[in-house]
Amino acid sequence: MRTLNLGILAHVDAGKTSLTERLLFNAGVIDKLGSVDTGNTQTDNLELERQRGITIRAAVVSFAIGDRIVNLIDTPGHPDFIAEVERVLGLLDAAVVVVSAVEGVQAQTRVLVRALRRLGVPFVFFVNKVDRPGARYQEVLEALAAQLSVRPVAMSSVIDAGRKSARVEALAPRDEPLFSALCETLGENDEALLDDYVLAPDRLTRERLGRSLADQVARGLVHPVFAGAAMTGVGVPALTSAIATILPERRPDPDGPVAGKIFKIERGWGGEKLCYIYLTSGTVRLRQYLDLPKGPERVTAIQVFEDGRVDGAESLHAGKIARVSGLPGARIGDTVGGGPLAGGRVHFAPPTLETRVLARRPSEKAALWLALNQMAEQDPLINLRRNEETDEVFISLYGEVQKEVIQSTLLTDFGVEANLEESTVILVERPVGTGADLQLLFKEPNPFLATIGLRVEPRPPGAGNSFALEVDVGQMPAAFYRAVEETVFDTLKQGISGWQVIDCHVAMTAARHSSPASTAADFRQLTPWVLAAALSAAQTVLCEPVDRFHLEAPAESLSGVLILLAKAAAMTTDSVIADGVARLEGTMASQIVRNVQQQLPGLTSGAGTMETVFDHYAPMAGPPRLRRRSGPDPFNGAEYLLRLRGSV
Repeated sequence: MRTLNLGILAHVDAGKTSLTERLLFNAGVIDKLGSVDTGNTQTDNLELERQRGITIRAAVVSFAIGDRIVNLIDTPGHPDFIAEVERVLGLLDAAVVVVSAVEGVQAQTRVLVRALRRLGVPFVFFVNKVDRPGARYQEVLEALAAQLSVRPVAMSSVIDAGRKSARVEALAPRDEPLFSALCETLGENDEALLDDYVLAPDRLTRERLGRSLADQVARGLVHPVFAGAAMTGVGVPALTSAIATILPERRPDPDGPVAGKIFKIERGWGGEKLCYIYLTSGTVRLRQYLDLPKGPERVTAIQVFEDGRVDGAESLHAGKIARVSGLPGARIGDTVGGGPLAGGRVHFAPPTLETRVLARRPSEKAALWLALNQMAEQDPLINLRRNEETDEVFISLYGEVQKEVIQSTLLTDFGVEANLEESTVILVERPVGTGADLQLLFKEPNPFLATIGLRVEPRPPGAGNSFALEVDVGQMPAAFYRAVEETVFDTLKQGISGWQVIDCHVAMTAARHSSPASTAADFRQLTPWVLAAALSAAQTVLCEPVDRFHLEAPAESLSGVLILLAKAAAMTTDSVIADGVARLEGTMASQIVRNVQQQLPGLTSGAGTMETVFDHYAPMAGPPRLRRRSGPDPFNGAEYLLRLRGSV
């Protein structure tokens, strides 16, 4: 069986869901085209998606193009739901990046293309909406090359762009202008093809050009560009043909060992957990036990995505996606079968906002906590956090639209009315130097039956946290080392000032236990205390998130815009004035972005736009902002031991 996991990715409103709908219609999966505006598309199933006309959750539909099975995954385009995209990218064999012919390359387009290139996922472009007023097909082609560092090859020509009568013609590989463009582009990485292009062009048959193109697309060297209008279907057949012939496929082995990944979790009508699993190898059958990170669990129901439907089945074979019941301990990102899945985590920008969630009725506090826990299963990056002392609940966010969706979901799905307070920026702590600490077994003031030594040191910006053992691993049970490692990562969620510690390396330099008295609990309870002392010795610097902005405004309003950016302490790195439009790029603190966006329309007579995306963390000036921590405070040794005394 030949299969292709295909993602449809785009900036919001580029026409991604409309293209998905058209592909399904052309494949015979649906009898009638749905519309985002009327809320009856095949992949936007949530009531909120239908009401708002945006995709919030990734949706799956499977169908056939020729003898190739395509598992098509429609993903959100709004940046507030980038976490949903992140969970999908690691599964993809290829992607179609949709770009509006009117708006061109946008902020989310850049983010998605960078992620695809980092993962090595091949992709093609579809320039949509060529029939809309203001469509600029040729300019968009140039922008793809200039702004995304890709090698686009125009596979379509557009006639009467920007009019309802716009037509799209698929270019033939052996005819000009595609022949020369294709040979010159492919020849950069294919010397034999380049030689024949110069000396014997007759040897370059359609088939040979097609093989070379498919090979270089698979290696991420070339990115074909197709054009059309998803709403009318113009230009879509050429894209469909490319999906069937150019994009790489896989041939999964249903007889191999079971291996797969859980990339999405929902709740059924009865509250049961439904896990979306893509199986890369093997076969899973009803009542079979699956190996998961937290232990084996039994499959009680299987619903397979096939031929545009979701049908109950007795088994799930490699290469297919299914909704599986009976895995209560499963979490998003879990591998199935114990083996790693190719294409690891993508690491998009983390959420940079946080808000406190309050139940409108005090009697619903418990119901609110239960509802948020279930929502955190479906979206782990909301980072649900509870301060047990004050009974306050916090969640992390990517933006204000996500906040509105969470509030609506709490009401419609769980019947809980909640208020989400004004969002605040999430800060982080980064180690400044190297620090170490050691607590010895049977030596005051250590009350635990364990010896732990830890060293903390900074890592390069963006490297993340890491842990390493610098001890003889044979001197203690493996469970004790696991307890230390897990507790280290958990403790780093609250640093000296109460914020998460990032880009930190922790090494275990000493370890000892007393057999048979020592338990994993001794190591779990001692680790935060030792790590806190090591971090205090290393010291941390408080950092705030910084966004990269892309601003466009009429040239006559440039002076006012520059004054606004100066007041916001923004750093402008690039500025261009062309055709009466000023385009500025640079960076500014995330907490200033909303204020600038609110003032921009007044300065530009409503014509100014600004797109932003998280760029990096930068040290903050001024006194440290403390964050109220939850649980025992290991940075206050006396209080920490007092809080734990009852369990020691």
